[in-house]
This record gives sequence, C-alpha cells and structure tokens, in this order.
Amino acid sequence: MKNITIVGGGLVGSLLAVLVAKRGHKVDVYERRSDPRTAEQYAGRSINLVVSHRGWTALKAAGIHERILEITVPVYARMTHDPQGRTNRLPYSIDNKAIYSVSRGELNNRLLSEAEQIPGVTLHFGHRCMDVDLDHASCVFSRKGEEPKTVKADVVLGCDGAFSAVRAKMQYGRFNYSQEYIEHDYKEIAFPAAPDGSPLMDPHCLHIWPRRYYMLMGLANQDGGFTGTLFMPHNAGPEAPDAGFDKVRTEAGADRFLKTHFPDAYAIIPDMTQQYLRHPQSNLVIVRCSPWTHADKAALFGDAAHAMVPFYGEGMNAGYEDCKVLNDLLDEHGDDNWGAVLHAYDEQRVANGHAIADLSLRNFTEMRDLVADPRWILRKKIEGRLQAKHPDQWLPLYSQVKFTNIPYVDALREGQRHDRIMEEVLAMPGIEAMWESEEVERKVLELLESTT
Repeated sequence: MKNITIVGGGLVGSLLAVLVAKRGHKVDVYERRSDPRTAEQYAGRSINLVVSHRGWTALKAAGIHERILEITVPVYARMTHDPQGRTNRLPYSIDNKAIYSVSRGELNNRLLSEAEQIPGVTLHFGHRCMDVDLDHASCVFSRKGEEPKTVKADVVLGCDGAFSAVRAKMQYGRFNYSQEYIEHDYKEIAFPAAPDGSPLMDPHCLHIWPRRYYMLMGLANQDGGFTGTLFMPHNAGPEAPDAGFDKVRTEAGADRFLKTHFPDAYAIIPDMTQQYLRHPQSNLVIVRCSPWTHADKAALFGDAAHAMVPFYGEGMNAGYEDCKVLNDLLDEHGDDNWGAVLHAYDEQRVANGHAIADLSLRNFTEMRDLVADPRWILRKKIEGRLQAKHPDQWLPLYSQVKFTNIPYVDALREGQRHDRIMEEVLAMPGIEAMWESEEVERKVLELLESTT
C-alpha cells in the first residue's frame, strides 16, 4: 500500500481517487475550491460535458458507470440551425450510437461522493497547492486562516487543471511546454425548459448554430433545459466585423446581434440578451507538454497534462482514459512498482494527448463551418454508406474517437488518410448525382489499397 496525494478534486482527480483507492492505497485529495456539493451553485466552467466510449470504459473499471449513467442524457445526432431557423439532423453513427450529455457540476459532485465512500480516501477542500518537491513526493498546501502545511506521500498525482501547480514544478527540469490561447472566447447562454418542464428542442441532439467565424451550441440537461455556449472571437476580424466580444458590448448591440444571427434560439430564450451581458467571458487554452512523469514520484493527468479546446468533447474522456491506462499498468507491473508504471504511462499517453489536442482544433472548423457545407454533408453520406457496406474497412474518424478505444494517435493518422481519399472522391465529375454508385464505392476501395 502506498500513500498517494492527488492534487485537484475535479472530474479527473475524483475518478482517479476511486480507481487508486479501490486498489488498497491510502489516498488524500486536495482541492483548491470549497466543497462544491455544499455550494449553492457550482462555480466554474459550465460547458456541458459528453461522456463517450473512453469515459465509460474508465467509469466501468471503477465500478460506478451505472450511477453516472443516471444523470446523463443520450445524444444521437447533431442538429444544425441555419440563419433562417431551418434545422438539419445529422446522426453521429449509422448504428444509432450515442454520446451522453452531463452537467459538469453534477458529475463532479457524484464522483466526489463515490470517492468519499471508499475506505482510505480523505477529501481536503479549500487547500491551495503552493509548492511541490517532486524528488520527495511532498506538497505544501495553504488554507485560509491557517499556516501552510507540508504533506509527504509516496506518489503525487497532478490533476489540478490547465494551470497546474504540479506541472509548474516539473518545468524547472528538462521539460517541453507550450501554451496557446485560441482566438475564440466563450459565454454561457442557458436555454429554459417549457413551463411544463418539457424541452423546447430535441434533447437527444447536440444543437449547433454554425456561422463560420462564430457559433452557438446547446446540450440538454435532465431538467428539460439546455446549457448553451456561444463561441466568438475575442476581437472581431475583417471576415465578420460585427462578430467579436469586443464589438458586441452594449444591450442594444447584443440584442441586435443575437436576434439577427440566432433567431430561433432568441425566440425561446426570453432573457438571452441579459444573459449575454451578465455572464462572464472565458478563454480557451491549449497546453502541450512532456514528459508527464517524474521518476517514480509524480505524474500529470487530465488538463494538467493536455488541456485542449472543447470542440471534440473529449477533454474529460481523454483524462479518464489517462486514469484507466494507469490502472491497467498497475495491474501489469504491480502496485509497488511505480517507476515502471509511470515510465510506461508516459510512453503510452503523451503522443495521444498531443493527438487529441490536434483533433479538437480540427473539429472546431468542422462544427462552426463545415456542418453547414453541402460538400461536407455529401462526404458524410458517402462515409456512412461505406461504413454500412464495408465496416471492417471504413470507420469514420468521429466514430473512431467517440465510440472506440482506438488510440488517438492512430485515429488522427487514419483520419488524415480518409481526408486524402475523400478529396479525390469528391473531385469526381458528377459526384453529387452518383455518390451512391458502385463506381464511387470501387474508387474508395482502390484508394484504400493505395493510399498510406
């Protein structure tokens, strides 16, 4: 049995505590916030999350997936809304697979309660990590009104987010690190339920209002409402001079912008303009780093290792896969051999963390722009037909990422190969009329043989 310090009691830290404690280790979780279960309202980011196959794999390993499933809403398709309010439903898969929408706050609260019930787990709230001694696996925590205290452990697991204190100490050594803010920020816009509590849109779709340089999206909550998020440039560019948080600042300007560009959403959100003005504007950061481990003493998980933009809905799932991989490696190497475990963890996860960061940026272009593009929609039809007829040869990139445990690195590589193939297919004369023909099918199969 080891003494494990987990820095960060968010979505990843709380699941990691469950997995590690169930192996018999003593686990202390230190969280900067006060206990979110006792707060009136969850304070923090509010983009709804989706649990996909990788996330469920980790939750099943922890034995808690059924209790998490209770607080989710299955989502089977994208629903795009054009500027005139017309909609188009685009299923995620040909076999009715779903991703699952869940409230960040509800999920975190349930995971903390699950962790707390396990013997050997202690949760410490209101503790800020001030310093980490990586060589000796000790941390200094401060708490309001108290003297800082030093906590010694056998292993420190950093689950403390994009601005990780554990990672900051790793940066003093031989450490690769990059941080990038994308040009877009976001604001929450809540969609209400109908007076009788029923949803005003299809709750089993991810709703997207793609407007090329900006977009609104909404995911269902269990109460009939939706958590919406408006993504828009921090500063408006020449391509869309009215679309920037720096431009849309007044009540009249916000009202005009929202009513013009999202008319059907505006019609069902009575206080859309007031929410826009009242809610905070948050930024989006990408973190890439390596290594994720320090000898047999420390490792990074989740956003501390690989903060990414939320456009694939995989940030949490990638973090949960980190936890599952660690658990599998403890099975393989033994609970006393953390040197071998952490070395193998770093070898397996770093490249995959970089790959899903790249995939998430790629999906941003798809969501805000391509989903409204007739050629993109045609490509999806061709891919769906190929998958139905040749499931062993063609699995679309989205399905690889969301509905399998195929390593992200392999999915990215195969997705790029698919791009090259589909570029040739979509260039075929008359493709719009002949996309269901055997000629197109033969062309794809030939290209699969010859394209690397």
